[in-house]
Amino acid sequence: MKDLKKVYKDSGVDLNKADLLVRRIKELSKTTYTQGVISEIGLFGGMFKLDLQKVKQPVLVSSADGVGTKLKIAFAVGKHDTVGIDLVAMNVNDIIVHGAKPLFFLDYMAFGRLDVEVAEEIIKGIVKGCKEAGCALLGGETAEMPDFYNPEEYELSGFCVGIVDYDEIIDGSDISIGDVLIGISSSGVHSNGFSLIRKILRDKRIDLSSKFPSSDKTVGEELLTPTKIYVNLVLNLIKNFHIKGIVHITGGGFYDNIPRILPRSAAAHINFNSWPKKEIFSWIKSYGDLSWEEMCQVFNCGIGMVVIVKKEDVNDVLSFIKAFKEDAWVIGEVVHWNLKSSHVKIFF
Repeated sequence: MKDLKKVYKDSGVDLNKADLLVRRIKELSKTTYTQGVISEIGLFGGMFKLDLQKVKQPVLVSSADGVGTKLKIAFAVGKHDTVGIDLVAMNVNDIIVHGAKPLFFLDYMAFGRLDVEVAEEIIKGIVKGCKEAGCALLGGETAEMPDFYNPEEYELSGFCVGIVDYDEIIDGSDISIGDVLIGISSSGVHSNGFSLIRKILRDKRIDLSSKFPSSDKTVGEELLTPTKIYVNLVLNLIKNFHIKGIVHITGGGFYDNIPRILPRSAAAHINFNSWPKKEIFSWIKSYGDLSWEEMCQVFNCGIGMVVIVKKEDVNDVLSFIKAFKEDAWVIGEVVHWNLKSSHVKIFF
């Protein structure tokens, strides 16, 4: 029988590999299915039935994001089982700040040359992230694009949809002067600033396989520490406390992200010495010849998520977070905005 897929394979696209990967993805994705899933991987679209019994005015909240040039570290190290976690985290962390519960996730993977084993490692990470976030891996797309990407490289994108009741949307509109900023620890660099990190690695000729200080990890392994997923903690905080605002410290660091949730008349004063810094940030600062102020414009510097609460709730919120085995600190307060100053002032 004539192999109808051969002509496409000769151009660099192996449909047989793609079919094999889809079969493997089907089995992995099933482990993430929640009650709303009514379709399997392989149809043209993923289907999800909304349960609206507990939601009076449903609002869908969506996000799209990628892993960025952190992937270059994964390529160089040959480690692909954590970037899928990053992919999920960067999306779900963006929607939970508005009080939304993640419902489902879709991925997009594009390869220069499809490696089924590598793709499966990526998907295992995505599945792990989805399970931690409590959302279903509902579908996705895998593309083999010879001559567009290098043969050993790939691109990852993700898309997440969540739901929140209209009356429970968190948008920072009721933040008041005197409210307190509580910072929740990050797992490390997360998935931001890697273009700068890679420049430092090149300029200082740092080998990714060299030992990272005070650790049994290599530099590459340390940099590939996956982004922390805050879904369970944040959704439980929202259930138990009046959370006025939540900030995901992602690209743009403190200076660009905190103002996104503040009322126009408010500013945030942050005490940089109020939390301990992970070794990775001191390492980047030292090798990059950077100031801490510059670091705070690019990196999370140890704070992955910020919640804004009333002053009288601070101790209870801190205790609650620590019961989830997460580290958290009072890092600042909300003050009146001075027209001559920025909306975020960090005291070093």
